[in-house]
Amino acid sequence: MTTEQWRVGNISITKIEETRGWTPLDFLLDIFPAATREDIERIEWLRPTYFDGENMNGMVHSLLVQTPTHRIVVDTGIGNGKQRISPVFDNLDTDFLERFEQVWRREEVDGVLATHLHIDHVGWNTIREDGRWRPTFPNARYYFVREEYEHWQSFARNPHAHETYSEFGYSMVDGAAVYEDSLAPVADLITWVEPGQTVVPGISLISTAGHTPGHVSILLEDEAESAVITGDLMHSQFQIAHPDWSVAMDTDTEAAADSRKAFLERFADTPTLILGTHFGTPTGGHIIRDGDAYKLVPEPAR
Repeated sequence: MTTEQWRVGNISITKIEETRGWTPLDFLLDIFPAATREDIERIEWLRPTYFDGENMNGMVHSLLVQTPTHRIVVDTGIGNGKQRISPVFDNLDTDFLERFEQVWRREEVDGVLATHLHIDHVGWNTIREDGRWRPTFPNARYYFVREEYEHWQSFARNPHAHETYSEFGYSMVDGAAVYEDSLAPVADLITWVEPGQTVVPGISLISTAGHTPGHVSILLEDEAESAVITGDLMHSQFQIAHPDWSVAMDTDTEAAADSRKAFLERFADTPTLILGTHFGTPTGGHIIRDGDAYKLVPEPAR
């Protein structure tokens, strides 16, 4: 699988892919209730980099962020051997960890930083050893927003929690299972963080709540350069043109749309590199104004 790398001052960012592929538009239309095929086809700048007429260029990946003082993994993907409702996530068996350890050994990781605690962002928090789920990164602190963690802890204990989602949306969240095998086993390693906080020098958090209650995007800054890791503020590139399009997995669709609009307004026409957590290669780009809307201009990795 292709590895992309970027630099922000003295900070390096390395992408480790877990899954990749051009996602069928029909599947995405289930995820985005307000989107239509016709509206997507009218976004000319999507072709050919992000859209081939039938599929969107997407993936699941982790970003390894090395600062002068820390080695931080941002979002850990789906994980192997996790029993899930959705066949998209169920019982994966990939070589993700082997490729990860070609960059860093697990024991070298100082921290795991989650944009949020959904199914495809926390799976490699744990691995199965001796019949139990144990922390994948034994020497790391797991940096979680407290509001986010407590939301999913309550969700796991509420037998009616699934009723807040459509059947499809719930299958893509599967919050109780995720809590039990990917969150609870690292409870003793958690360091609580909050939006607006500097986690370690060069890495801070921007509130982009809506997709989940404590969702954050990750701001990287060093030597007058900057980049932002979006998390699920945006799942697909076409949300840059249509920030009002929210997904079936959002806990608050209006708040999610408001967060996207504020994010686009803040970073449009700036030098800040945008790294989309589900954007296929090229994962990085710059947001520029496009009439009354916005578009994404890809930036080659370096």
